[in-house]
Amino acid sequence: MNTLIAVSIAPVGVGDELSKHVAEVVKVIRKSGLPNKTYSMFTEIEGDWDSVMEVVKRATFVLAEKGIRTEVVLKADIRPGFENTMEGKIDRLNEALEEKPKPPVEEKPQSVEDRIRATLGRIGGRK
Repeated sequence: MNTLIAVSIAPVGVGDELSKHVAEVVKVIRKSGLPNKTYSMFTEIEGDWDSVMEVVKRATFVLAEKGIRTEVVLKADIRPGFENTMEGKIDRLNEALEEKPKPPVEEKPQSVEDRIRATLGRIGGRK
């Protein structure tokens, strides 16, 4: 079943600069052969559930096996019947962003009397 995950795997207690450790994690993910993209805070991985979770496990243990406390944050989207959701979601979003808003419906100008009646109706006066 197709699974798209966003995962953040980070060391804890190794100082302020984490990029060296995070690079080790990302190397494992990239070598997996599964579609993936790395952003500033998460890496997305797509594939069947078992394959994706196996990659997450290997990427996590690359640090944990060195005795480094490791934090994993994972968000999963399981969508039966769909593939290429990593790209498809962005494509659909971009299409929606390019849609032109519908022009507002022009209202018929109200007469002064109609505006007075509407105002009095809102404040509890007579119509």
